[in-house]
This record gives sequence, structure tokens and C-alpha cells, in this order.
Amino acid sequence: MTELLVRLDDLGAWLIKGNADTVDLTARFAREPLVTSWCLRPGYRARLMRAGQRVVFWASGSRARLPYGVWGIGRVTGVAEPGPPGQPWSVPLELPILPEQDRVPRPALRADDRLAALEVFRQPQAANPSYLTVVQFAALRTYLPV
Repeated sequence: MTELLVRLDDLGAWLIKGNADTVDLTARFAREPLVTSWCLRPGYRARLMRAGQRVVFWASGSRARLPYGVWGIGRVTGVAEPGPPGQPWSVPLELPILPEQDRVPRPALRADDRLAALEVFRQPQAANPSYLTVVQFAALRTYLPV
């Protein structure tokens, strides 16, 4: 039996991604800076999500367009729910998007030895959710105003 990659005893935060090349995240979050749900790939990670766990929003896309990286931090507010057959699941969240000046750009995180091995850097095309370990989340918090 293979070991699961995410262990609850070492889960610092979930990380969900949004691609600003496919959706205008800037306009969306200007209208509504609170993310209340997000889509996930069905699987063991989605089944591990529970109310109270920390969650980070990662904006991705063409690096020349916007300062991609961590755009928000919040909490999971319930369990992930299956969608219709063959469709993504969704998870309820209370995840405020940070003001632009408080967002943490990808290059700053990549340059930090404590964060250079984030799963989002190693597997940027992986489906939601990704994760940060306890140590990685503590390091990320040093960049955040919250």
C-alpha cells in the first residue's frame, strides 16, 4: 500500500488555485473579495477537508501579466461535497482575498528556502486542492498581514 502524500498531522493549510489566464480573477475579486466555495478534484484530499482547516488562495497564470502567488487566506467552513457524476466537487470556504498590496508574489516565495519546495512549485498543473505542511504554512505566515 502506498503512503498518502497529505497527512492531517502535518497539514498546515490547503492551497486552492485559480488561473487568471482563463478567468478574470482581478475583476471577480474586485466585485466580491470573499471566496465562499471552490471546485476540487474528487479524491482522498477532498475527503480530508474539514471545517476550521486553513486554506490559501494561489493565483496562477502568465507571470508577466500580474503578480501571481498568494492572494488570500482563510478557512474551510464545511466538508467537500460531490458534484454531479463526472463533475468536480466543491468545498465551502470563508476566504477573503487580500488587498493587492498585501498579496505575496510568487518570486518572493520561490526565493525563500523554507518555501521553495511547495507542492504548487513542484506540480503547478496538479488539481485542487494542493497543500502546505505545518512548517511551510508557518513560513508563509511571515509574509502575511493576517
